[in-house]
Amino acid sequence: MMLHVVRAALRFELAGMTSVGLWAARRRHGVPDGATPLSYAKEQAFTLGLFMFAMAVETGVVDLLLLVNDVPSAVRVPVLILDLYSLLFVVFMAAASVTRPHVVTEDELRVRYAAYFDLRVPRDLITSVRVTQSYNENGFITVDGGRLNVAVASRTNVTVELGEPVVAVRPLGKRAEVTSIRFFADDPAAMVAALRSPARTSN
Repeated sequence: MMLHVVRAALRFELAGMTSVGLWAARRRHGVPDGATPLSYAKEQAFTLGLFMFAMAVETGVVDLLLLVNDVPSAVRVPVLILDLYSLLFVVFMAAASVTRPHVVTEDELRVRYAAYFDLRVPRDLITSVRVTQSYNENGFITVDGGRLNVAVASRTNVTVELGEPVVAVRPLGKRAEVTSIRFFADDPAAMVAALRSPARTSN
């Protein structure tokens, strides 16, 4: 179990580093030509920005305090590395949220959360889609019965119902069959419109 968690963590870190590069290049991951990307990052952008600022200040202050108090390098360096890692974690999460949006194509809906969750739902399984506001979701990615919740800042605002179950794989690998999906989009009306639009036919 521990090895599985370590592998998942390494996979997330690699995806996070890749996302920083995509962010710098103003590119997005997994958005093919003709697809409709729909963001969810704006809701948490301010909070993540505050976290990054606070953690950067804390890292500098803590390291300075340890230095002026002659704390041995054997203690100071690991503390600095841990603080820098925590800061990078927030940067990775912010970058992945921006560069890995939800995606609607003519064939599928792709519901994502940063580098930690990615669910592909065939559009022909979707029986209904509607805007539904919820402000008290517990956790980022949860399953309640046959309903999957993918929340941003404890919020969801789109509900998709399915005619058949799909398998959702949570960040650490736990699987669940779901027939209802609640998730957050910055523009829920645009998400609903995209999913209600007829699939395009190939020439």
